[in-house]
Amino acid sequence: MNWLWLVSYFFGGVFAANAIPHFVAGTMGHPFQSPFAKPPGKGLSSSTVNVVWGFSNAVIGYLLVAHVGAFDPRGITHILAFGLGALLISIFSARHFGQFHGGNTSSRP
Repeated sequence: MNWLWLVSYFFGGVFAANAIPHFVAGTMGHPFQSPFAKPPGKGLSSSTVNVVWGFSNAVIGYLLVAHVGAFDPRGITHILAFGLGALLISIFSARHFGQFHGGNTSSRP
């Protein structure tokens, strides 16, 4: 097994999971944080920017998983690499964006 494939599947999971909140917020017509906002990652971007950003993340995730190596959806190491990437970006996003949307209650007294 090529370890570079696993790195690609890990980042495929990162991009695939990151696509979800941007695409959903955008298609609902809601502004959301993006790297293109001022300040990046804190300010809000338009719903259109979020749809395009979410779609771009989904395409990159697809390319990293489907066109690098031979991804096996029944292969435990492939699924673990993809799932770990998706889980880690999701936890990071929940903690980072929770401070803006009231979801990070662990820091409240």
